[in-house]
Amino acid sequence: MSPTLPLALYGAATGLLEPFAPAVLRARRRRGKEEAFAFGERLGRPATPRPNGQLVWFHGASVGETMSLLAVIKTLRERRPDLLLLLTFGTVTAARMVSQHLPSGVFLQYAPIDTPRAVRGFLDHWRPSLGVFAESELWPNLILTAKARGVRLALLSARMTQGSADRWARWPASARALLDAFDLILPQDQATEARLRRLGATPGPLLNLKAMGEPLPADPRELEGLRAVTLHRKVVLAASTHPGEEAMIAQAFHAAVPELGEAVLIVVPRHPDRGVELAEALGATRRGAGDAPTSAIHVADTLGELGLFFRLADVVVMGGSFLPGIGGHNPLEPARIGRPIITGPHAFNAADVYAALFAEAAAIEATDGAALTRHIRGLLDNPVIARRMGEAALAFADRQSEALDQALNHLEPLLPA
Repeated sequence: MSPTLPLALYGAATGLLEPFAPAVLRARRRRGKEEAFAFGERLGRPATPRPNGQLVWFHGASVGETMSLLAVIKTLRERRPDLLLLLTFGTVTAARMVSQHLPSGVFLQYAPIDTPRAVRGFLDHWRPSLGVFAESELWPNLILTAKARGVRLALLSARMTQGSADRWARWPASARALLDAFDLILPQDQATEARLRRLGATPGPLLNLKAMGEPLPADPRELEGLRAVTLHRKVVLAASTHPGEEAMIAQAFHAAVPELGEAVLIVVPRHPDRGVELAEALGATRRGAGDAPTSAIHVADTLGELGLFFRLADVVVMGGSFLPGIGGHNPLEPARIGRPIITGPHAFNAADVYAALFAEAAAIEATDGAALTRHIRGLLDNPVIARRMGEAALAFADRQSEALDQALNHLEPLLPA
């Protein structure tokens, strides 16, 4: 199928700009967004040799998407040990997180930038039989070139915001061409399904990859040490917070817990590199500096320890949900550990999951700072209610494990024989 004019212009423009890609990567590296050793991978020159055999390629853009693929990768590795598996990602944080949890024998590298030469180099080297994308990665050069080479493509847990749908609606033929490249599209929610249909796609059943998976890991010795430090205090955890949220959450916490020593607020920023400035702004101790959580507020700015702090928490406040435009983060992470959840009003990325959690009294919404203060105080004053909320959240999370079998059943016809 010939590309539409907008897609053809996109391909030509990215080809013309390709000579500037190394300079762009170097600039991103100075901002901590790239790693120098991975420049070859980003430019379509993988250094890892490819063994003989059929290869299935998985791709997730950032931490959430990449981590959501791990359960599928682990199970496929067990069921089809004859297949080569490759996982690509697009961010430094995803690289560091996923390397701690990836099964042995799975190849791992940064995704190529979406320029013609980089994409060709990547596909020439790895020669995948099937490409499995998570959520919302629609890179035209990568998708259309792979399709032209006969690679079967699947988009699992597809997510499309209204803003993205509106932008693609300006070029309906191009949107249709990209979506038609996929042999399988499984949307994660009804809103995405409706938007995809309006763009001309034919999606399959709903599937939310983030609904599956195991509890986030935690070092038992670290957990024991932290529990000893916080022994006589309750722990309120603000998880995966963004700029502009921490001050509001801290204010609500202080209003809910005016007595020093009753509880500690532990803030885990979504981007740990904000830890120093955040600790200074909040007057907090900081885990990255080796501090223990002895003050009223503690900033946990280390990577890969969110599971540790979920287990330590008595109450979890999910970040990314108190300001418009972010969309919230996965509430099933604390649910799998059986913790009561408070969310803000802007968690549209997980609207269906939250609706189910609300219906089962496993989570509550705080519409503003005053409501957050009331909910924190209420859960601290009523540990039996907090425990029952956590139990309901855990029961709900356990029921979602069937999504893994659904994902593999839908992928089965696309796998190489």
